[in-house]
Parts: sequence; structure tokens; C-alpha cells
Amino acid sequence: MDPDGLLEAAMRRIRPWDGAHVLDLGCGTGYHLPMFAREAARVVGVEPHSGLAAAARRRVRDLPNVTVRVGAAQAIPLPDASVDVVHARWAYFFGPGCEPGLAELRRVVRRGGAAMIIDNDATRSTFGGWFRRWLPSYDPQAVERFWARQGFQREPLLIRWLFERREDLAAVLRIEFPAELAEAFLAEHPGCEVDYAVNLWWRHY
Repeated sequence: MDPDGLLEAAMRRIRPWDGAHVLDLGCGTGYHLPMFAREAARVVGVEPHSGLAAAARRRVRDLPNVTVRVGAAQAIPLPDASVDVVHARWAYFFGPGCEPGLAELRRVVRRGGAAMIIDNDATRSTFGGWFRRWLPSYDPQAVERFWARQGFQREPLLIRWLFERREDLAAVLRIEFPAELAEAFLAEHPGCEVDYAVNLWWRHY
């Protein structure tokens, strides 16, 4: 995913995290925590699923500036005005309905801080077309209007998946989509690379 580092570079342009307090919200198994920990003063991963949080703790057990807590976006287990940078990648913040989590961001982010939320751009790219076929009721325009009303700006990016083997692409598609669709996408798409459009929604506080 994103072997060219376009997402990281875009986030750094919006709000660098050197010396900052970073919240990775919906951190899953903690894949991104070490990246932030290299430069941030403190990193907190928050994850609602205890099994994933446990995996994240194992991943960062040798990083003294990282902690992982079980919690939800609707009730972030952090004090008011304690965070400089929030990162949420394909976790909870998918547009209408996430207002409780956005209220929590307003509570925990310090003045001058920023939130950066990564989601699919269903209007373009190979993956965007697959996403629309899987979820035809998805309305990208409604999502964009929602984020604009919330004071967020959009940075559209075109990243890519790059696999060494077709078997690995197949395995990921079978995680992402129902079996019938995954097999159809594999039959239609040659090679081991997939162009993947995303939106980086962001705002300063």
C-alpha cells in the first residue's frame, strides 16, 4: 500500500509531527505507530477491539514513547487539548454519522493542531470503480459536502497497491470484497499493481 509514500508526504505538508503528541485513532494492529514514533514526542494508539490493541502493544513494546489504549472515537480516552496531530486511516470517519467522533476531536486537539483522515475516493481509479460496484449506494458527493460543512479540506491523492505475486493481490481482494466480486476483479485486472484513489480530509484547529 502506497510504496511511494505519497500519503506520508502529504500529511507532513499539512502538519509535521516532529516533537508533537500524535493520536492514531483506530490504530488496528499498530502498523503506523512506529512511523510516527520516530519523530513524535509521544504517540497514543486508540483501538476499540481489544485483540487488535493487544497486537499493537506487542508491535511497539520496545518504543518508550508509544502507548496503546482500548477506546472508541466517540469516547477518546485522552484529556482535553492533549493532542497535536490526529491520524485516522480507514477507521470510523466515513462521512455522515461520525459527528460524535468529530466532537471528540474538537475536545482533544490543541489549538494549532490538525486532524488528518484518509478515506476512499470512489469517483476515480481502479479501486474506486471496484468500491462503487461493491457499494452502489455510496454517494461521494454527499460525503464531500459533509466534510466541507465540518470545516475539512480535501487533498485527492492517487496511490497504488503493489504486490510481488498475483496470489497476494488475490488474498487482499478476498479480504476487501465478497468472494464473487473479488474473483471478477481478479479476472478483469492483469498484473500485480492497482491504482487506488484516496481522499485526505484535513483541518487545523
